[in-house]
Amino acid sequence: MDFKLFDSELKIMNILWQEGDTTAKHIAELLKEEIGWNVNTTYTLIKRCIKKGAIERFEPNFMCHALIPKEEVQDAETQELISKLYNGCTDKLFAALLSRKKLSAQEIERLRQIVRDLE
Repeated sequence: MDFKLFDSELKIMNILWQEGDTTAKHIAELLKEEIGWNVNTTYTLIKRCIKKGAIERFEPNFMCHALIPKEEVQDAETQELISKLYNGCTDKLFAALLSRKKLSAQEIERLRQIVRDLE
């Protein structure tokens, strides 16, 4: 991903990832309910996402289509987090996440399996 999506733009993308192709009007209705945005704010952010190449618009009814998969954005955001806060050390992020919560035996086994699969 050659660009950064801001939190407000991610709200738009999350709707498209959850619902699939949908109209700008529907996105605006959902975000008005969820966080109180007016229609103009939502449309401005959709246009910004279109400019960045994250969304494609087509007719009829100003339909919006996500051009980038959620996993690609998650990967880019995770890499940025690791780089910014943990000096690029994935193990430090992993240790920080694990130290914040008491894990069940089942969760620990799932994590072990993830590590084994990576080996």
